[in-house]
Amino acid sequence: MKMPDLSDSLTGAKNLLGWELVHHTPEGTAGGIIIETEAYHQDDEASHSYRGETKRTAPMFQSSGHLYVYFTYGMHWCLNFVTGDAGNGQGVLIRALLPTRGIELMATRRSTNVFSRLTPGPATITQALAVPPNYTGKHISETTIELLPPKKVITDIKTSGRIGIKKATDKQWRFFIDPDSLGVSRSVE
Repeated sequence: MKMPDLSDSLTGAKNLLGWELVHHTPEGTAGGIIIETEAYHQDDEASHSYRGETKRTAPMFQSSGHLYVYFTYGMHWCLNFVTGDAGNGQGVLIRALLPTRGIELMATRRSTNVFSRLTPGPATITQALAVPPNYTGKHISETTIELLPPKKVITDIKTSGRIGIKKATDKQWRFFIDPDSLGVSRSVE
C-alpha cells in the first residue's frame, strides 16, 4: 500500500490532506477525503505523549503508519496516524473528511441524513467509518483501513491554531484544505 510521507507530525499532517481514508467492514465500505488534520509531538504540552509513554499512549511511540485510537470526554473515539520513528511519540489527528463512499452507511451510523454532519470532527469520523478501538497500536496494513492517494496535487493548504484543546492552541499545527467545505470545522480563522 502506498503511504504519504509520515516522517514527522507536521509533515504528516500536511501530507495526509487529500488522501482518501477508507474503512472496509462486513456492513460495507465507507470513506472520505481527509480535509483537516492536527499535528502533535511529545515536546508539545497538548500531546498525549507529552508526559512520556504510558499504557494508553504507547501506540504513539511506535513507528509511522501505526494507528492510535483513543477515548476522550468519556464518550468519543478519535483516530490518529502515528508519525516518525519508533520512540518519538508523535502523530496526526484526523479532524474532518469529505465523504466520498458509503454515504448511506455513514448516515445510518451517525443517525443523520445531513451530509455536512457525517464527518465534520474527529469523533464523527470514527463513528461514521466504524473504526474499532482495538485498531490502536496496529499498523494500518494489519487493519481493514486503507489510504488512497489524492486524485490531484494539494497545493493550497491553510493553517490555524489547533482547536478543541486548552494547551498550546497558539501553535499553527492545524491544517486544512477547502475551508468552505461543509466538513471543515467551523472555527476556521
